[in-house]
Amino acid sequence: MKHHPSDEKLVRDLIPQIIRERGAIPGAYIANPEEYRGRPRYKFVEEVTEVLAAQEGDDALTELADVLEVMHALAADLGSDMAEVETIRVAQAQERGGFADRGILRGTR
Repeated sequence: MKHHPSDEKLVRDLIPQIIRERGAIPGAYIANPEEYRGRPRYKFVEEVTEVLAAQEGDDALTELADVLEVMHALAADLGSDMAEVETIRVAQAQERGGFADRGILRGTR
């Protein structure tokens, strides 16, 4: 993945409009497909970091929703959609289980 400057980040579609409505001028532009490639991955890392930093409750759920939105963008960037991701998730859960049992592995011998 090519490194992107920290002052340039992928934003939701309505963010530039919201910034204008607040009286500021956003330094925003539409990335071409080549430049866009990889940006959702960096945004994913950003949003997962925010989930890890969030306290329990609404903040954590809001951040988790942001992760899910970025996952939609990532799937689209990979030429797919969340329906295909869900199909893969279900297959993996059937093969290896989920996380409902809260199992922790300390290693193997």
